[in-house]
Amino acid sequence: MEHRILGNSGLKVPVLGFGTATFGGASEMFRVWGSSGLAEAQRLVSICLDAGVTFFDTADFYSHGLAETLLAKALGRRRDEVLLATKIGTPLGSGPNDGGASRWHIVRAVENSLRRLEVDHVDLLYVHQFDATTPVEETVRALDDLVRAGKVRYLGASNFPGWGLASSVAVAERYGLERYVAHQVSYSLAAREFEWELAPAGAAHGVGAIAWSPLAGGALSGKVRRAAAVPEDSRVHRLGRPVEERVLHVVDELTAVAEEVDRTVAQVAVNWVLNRPNVASVVLGARTEDQLRDSLGAVGWTLTADQIARLDKASELDPPYPYANQRAFPELLRSHWNS
Repeated sequence: MEHRILGNSGLKVPVLGFGTATFGGASEMFRVWGSSGLAEAQRLVSICLDAGVTFFDTADFYSHGLAETLLAKALGRRRDEVLLATKIGTPLGSGPNDGGASRWHIVRAVENSLRRLEVDHVDLLYVHQFDATTPVEETVRALDDLVRAGKVRYLGASNFPGWGLASSVAVAERYGLERYVAHQVSYSLAAREFEWELAPAGAAHGVGAIAWSPLAGGALSGKVRRAAAVPEDSRVHRLGRPVEERVLHVVDELTAVAEEVDRTVAQVAVNWVLNRPNVASVVLGARTEDQLRDSLGAVGWTLTADQIARLDKASELDPPYPYANQRAFPELLRSHWNS
């Protein structure tokens, strides 16, 4: 398993991680993602560890904490073999302080997550959503306190806007506080908006990208095909969302490339994300052992420059202002966001 440095830190993370949003199924919404019980969770964790996937991702929001509890039970005595990441901040109730990134909520949420995970620290803590109602300095200082207390090793953001990420890093650096070294983002051949602002912001400020949903919620898993019924057991079918023509066009090109390299559609889709600039790791999600084993085959090989260019072209999005305007002046643009 290849490892990469995570942002502006010394932490090396495997290029594949495993996400536990499918653990628990505590409500109808979460059952759409998955409902792995303890036995299945233990099996999936064991497969990951055997394959060198030692980076596990969870959140207090997933099945209202049940995913954290199941992950702790599934890891058991092997906790010290892994990097453990969790996320806090997504509202868990209707109370005024049941979510967000205030000191009050952050400290309380971390204590609860540590209890459910049965550990005294987590290796990476994400703020799950950007909280525009809390001063950035309050959030950053609360996170710094947790690192200094030994309850958190590294800090990450998740689903932040570019300006929120940049301002958070600036505040931390201004006061000599612990800063974000990771940003967990939605990124796939079907969702490339990350490239417009978040990717260059992360590259400029030393924040490594951790990509989630590399298969676009199952749309790029290989189960969705043009002129074919969406399988009833797929997440796409359970979500009840129509598949856009643009996504089908991406699937067409993915299918052609997959046949050329003798890989599955899902493996090619994940491999493409892994080879984008500033991406440190990809979080895999799987409801079944077969899905997980298939995704694990995304590493250990490379696409050709021509194949990457074809996938890039098939998935290209028209940028919004001001990025569309900037394209009129190519001499002011860099060819890649990390160049």
